[in-house]
Amino acid sequence: MTGPGAPEATTIGELSASEIHDVLRNDRRRLVLERLRTARDAETVSDLAEHIGGVEAGESPPPRNVRQSVYVSLHQTHLPKLDELGVVDYDPDGKTVELAANARELRAYLEPATGETGVSPVCYAGVGLLGGVALLGAAAGVPGLRTVGPTAVGFVLSAAVVAAGVYDRRLRA
Repeated sequence: MTGPGAPEATTIGELSASEIHDVLRNDRRRLVLERLRTARDAETVSDLAEHIGGVEAGESPPPRNVRQSVYVSLHQTHLPKLDELGVVDYDPDGKTVELAANARELRAYLEPATGETGVSPVCYAGVGLLGGVALLGAAAGVPGLRTVGPTAVGFVLSAAVVAAGVYDRRLRA
């Protein structure tokens, strides 16, 4: 369809902001992407329905009617949409799904919510706390830290935070 009101054209590696928003506003699509990010190989629609149904129902295995509802919506709506946008490769005949090229564009939006990759905020807090204690120890004259001095402790602390940030950035790239 062309003309006013037509959907924006999608090219590999170039999802529009509205397409990204449309993908991420649906819980089932987000759960599909999160599950596929952790999978080593393609997932079956049945396995995805089982997982998402379990999340939605809060029990594993999920009730049959919940699993069936999820399966139908994945097969008829969500997976074809994600496939059309180049976010997943969906084989409706083989009933398998795997991440595709445009999934990379959604990574930054999914990772902070899932915490599955990257450096945990607890790591940064731990480095800060440990550094603060070491600085206090050096200033108070604790043996070992006294000989190093607060300047060296501060330098090591700063280097640790920078290293964690660089590592985190590389994981998210």
